[in-house]
Amino acid sequence: MFGLLNIDKPQGMTSRDVVNVVQRVIRPVKVGHAGTLDPLATGVLILPVGRATRLTDLIHKVSKTYVAIFELGKVSETEDIEGEIEIRDVRDIPDLESVQRVVAGFCGRQLQRPPAYSALKINGKRAYSLARRGEKVELKSREIEILQIRILTYDFPILQLEVECTSGTYIRSLGRDIGEQLNTGAVMTGLRRTAIGNFTVEQAIAPDFSSPQSVASSLHNPLQILDGFHRTLLNEQQQQQLFHGRRIDLNDIPGDMTLGISSEEQLLSVLVRVRETTSFQPAKNFFDC
Repeated sequence: MFGLLNIDKPQGMTSRDVVNVVQRVIRPVKVGHAGTLDPLATGVLILPVGRATRLTDLIHKVSKTYVAIFELGKVSETEDIEGEIEIRDVRDIPDLESVQRVVAGFCGRQLQRPPAYSALKINGKRAYSLARRGEKVELKSREIEILQIRILTYDFPILQLEVECTSGTYIRSLGRDIGEQLNTGAVMTGLRRTAIGNFTVEQAIAPDFSSPQSVASSLHNPLQILDGFHRTLLNEQQQQQLFHGRRIDLNDIPGDMTLGISSEEQLLSVLVRVRETTSFQPAKNFFDC
């Protein structure tokens, strides 16, 4: 098997839970996930299957879209409603114009401090494990990019946003920072990932598989989600060279990476430039043996 599953993750399941559901059906074929969703969140979860698990790093580079609901006037250590809630006394309720101005200010590249209750590691240990033990967790801010952000509804204390962003963005931390600027605080009460690239939640399916055949019939061609990457149509001679791990010469490639594909629109190889030459070598091959 080789391809991607577009799963609509149910609330209450971890991303690993969903992987395990599929893994039990198709073992020993490998299954992974590209982009973790917290148990509270629902929506698009991409599961690479078989050799497609080697594409996870590329899928992480694809933008993600979310619809998030925040409640102003509250804060929590987890930055969502799963933590202990502290009520804020909001004397000046922000009007729509003020909220629009603050929200719009978060569009673009910026540094974001990840939440203490996250799966990031500190000295080999998960941050959330340390935080749950009462240890002080200080995570370094990381660069993210909010590509688009807009208000869907606002009726204090409820604020609903649609956010398109790069991988590594924490939506609950975005709500935290918006709440801080509004002087109200905020906790995330709901999150749904509506898209990863052109894989939408409307096309997603439930993690309910009864056989390996049911999984295989649901797989998508990885090229569908990697449409933003440069592609090179490989002839038979080039395919033979790459199959044996050899380099090939390619002209007019704009960057240092290209996806080698067949005339049948199948991904055959991820090619990377050799230093500053016109030679490209296979970083990952997906030829049928």
